[in-house]
Amino acid sequence: MSGALEGIKVVDLSRILAGPYCGQMLSDLGAEVVKVEAPWGDDTRTWGPPFLDDGTAAYHLSCNRGKSFIQANLKQEPESVMSLINSADVVIENFKPGGLQSLLGTLPDHLIVCSISAFGTTGPRRDEPGYDLALQALSGIMSITGETDGMPVKVGVAWIDIITGLYAGNAILAALFH
Repeated sequence: MSGALEGIKVVDLSRILAGPYCGQMLSDLGAEVVKVEAPWGDDTRTWGPPFLDDGTAAYHLSCNRGKSFIQANLKQEPESVMSLINSADVVIENFKPGGLQSLLGTLPDHLIVCSISAFGTTGPRRDEPGYDLALQALSGIMSITGETDGMPVKVGVAWIDIITGLYAGNAILAALFH
């Protein structure tokens, strides 16, 4: 595929929605995106319905379009993943802070590493997972959604994950052209 990011190689180590959505956006712009999944696949492969004839969930495809996929156990096969990373321009990951380094060690200096986390890499909540529903509650958006006198209501889509993916993609674009 040609596009503004033709010639850029991205290794997507992320799971679920925010990171994969970011990687899909880069693929849409012409980057070569390789998604590394655990041997059992990304969790979203089974999130449905709807499912395709091969059993893959439409949810998974909605944030992984245009990517190639490999399966690797990062704990048991770090060398194969590092080989892929060494030839990449960008890595997207959403492990808890320090998780990627503990699995793979020091990454090459030339890489743009986009680390997506709910609460950043420092501070008292840094090790907490970030689920869209919990973040909707923490952000206050649920307090203004729903009936005026009713209980807080979840926004229908995982909008925090989607917006996070968009901002992550924009940050990567800025880093590529800095």
